[in-house]
Amino acid sequence: MWNGKNKAITFSFDDGNTQDERLVELLNKYNLKCTFNLNSGIQSYAYYFMFNSKEIHRMNVSGLKKLYKGHEIAVHTLTHPHLENLDKATIFNEINQDIINLAAIFGYSPVGMAYPFGTYNLDVIEVIKRTGIKYARTVKSNYDFNLQNNLLEFNPTVHFADMKAGELIKKFLDLKTETPQILYIWGHSYEMEEEFSSFTLFEDYLKELSFREDIFYGTNREVLLK
Repeated sequence: MWNGKNKAITFSFDDGNTQDERLVELLNKYNLKCTFNLNSGIQSYAYYFMFNSKEIHRMNVSGLKKLYKGHEIAVHTLTHPHLENLDKATIFNEINQDIINLAAIFGYSPVGMAYPFGTYNLDVIEVIKRTGIKYARTVKSNYDFNLQNNLLEFNPTVHFADMKAGELIKKFLDLKTETPQILYIWGHSYEMEEEFSSFTLFEDYLKELSFREDIFYGTNREVLLK
């Protein structure tokens, strides 16, 4: 299915925080592809939030195109709201204007997105269908590798810091299959600074996953829309 291979691995990380610089360095080291979901309306170092008593800053727009070269950029809305709490016109603006802004920065129009906070409802999905978005990722890990029919409610395999991540990675690598299977790992790079899910542990996962002849490595777009 993917260049003659039946197994594919893809990554998805949200928010465009400063920790992405280290994350991208690791992904590039192991020749792995990722999709980064950005909020163009607040993509500035001035915007930050607290995570476990630490300030988490978003990156400025300058330099993002160079940083994410070789990876995919996708929508995460303008300002990271709970979309299900908004009227349809505002939902459309949050998504469509993010598409426009990101296209201006990166030179192409995003076709994917990740739901802010992982929340949505039928109105949100209805609006998404009018924006040109082809897939939208939730935060509901399904611990599974099977293809999914509904790409606008696409459930990832596992969060990288989930206790089941290591087990699932081994299971996927050992898998012999004649049907298409996807390992989809998601998260936020700032979470890697925590003791339980450090960059060191994540790099160990990347070492295991990389440079396998039977696996296709691609962005969300390359894997899901194949």
